[in-house]
Amino acid sequence: MNIIDLHCDTIWRLLEEGKTASLYRNPFSVDIEKLQSSQAQAQFFALFVNREKTSDPLERALTMATRFFHELEENSQYIALARNYEELRQSRTEGKIAAFLTIEEGGVLKGDLLNLESLYRLGVRLITLTWNYPNEIGYPNCRPEYRGLGLTPFGEQIVAEMNRLGMLIDVSHLSDQGFYDVATLSAKPFTASHSNARSVTGHPRNLTDDMIKLLAEKGGVMGLNFEKSFLGNAPVSQVSDMVLHVKHIRKVGGIEVIAIGSDFDGIDLGLELAHAGEMSKLVNALERSGLTQGEIEKICWGNALRVIKDTLI
Repeated sequence: MNIIDLHCDTIWRLLEEGKTASLYRNPFSVDIEKLQSSQAQAQFFALFVNREKTSDPLERALTMATRFFHELEENSQYIALARNYEELRQSRTEGKIAAFLTIEEGGVLKGDLLNLESLYRLGVRLITLTWNYPNEIGYPNCRPEYRGLGLTPFGEQIVAEMNRLGMLIDVSHLSDQGFYDVATLSAKPFTASHSNARSVTGHPRNLTDDMIKLLAEKGGVMGLNFEKSFLGNAPVSQVSDMVLHVKHIRKVGGIEVIAIGSDFDGIDLGLELAHAGEMSKLVNALERSGLTQGEIEKICWGNALRVIKDTLI
């Protein structure tokens, strides 16, 4: 089964590890060998920045981007940068995995639209508007006092400019009101790249049923997150809980809104589906649960591919 995964933090892991690990083979959840074993079409690689641990979030992101491009160069026979649907198709024709570059923490922009254009020119095609701290764009959903606070005026500009450039707006981590602001303002489909269903597991990082419906109406997708605290109460991230979320999301928003956003290498240890090479565990569980082959294909790659085609330039 082909896979498109909308979110992993592997580049951050590689940078933290130094030179002892590579993208081709490493002890983390995502590497080229593991992606190949699951027939991955595309992997979205986040430049994750914790702005509380750096004085210059943009500089940190660029340092991480340098490592990303170094890894692509070292492994150019297996993986290639993709910025849109046509480049993804070209990678597939050449037998390569398509690598999409993303930002996780809109504070990297430092409140300047020119930085957004510079990152677009670098190849970034998705930005997670916030992480766990307020920034110039808006507020996270990790604290109750932030949930009713929406996008800032700069955040509203960012939505319009990302639409114009052809970039995916990602509302994972964003406050509830910020989600509704994006849904109102965005003229293109947007994504919650790594979020589950709040009605199944009441974590603030998950989406409410109303949000799922609205995301579906806007033509967007939400990536199933493998983090155990977003899935349920088990001490291990269980595939059976993933299936529960998938079936609830399908009931609420339809099959077209579901994608994969593993959050590999950015989540806690304790995973029944331990790495990117084990995606068949999820596929097999979805088959046993009664989903059709066509529905599973939409979840694994079809819905994400549609949004890439409709949004990215």
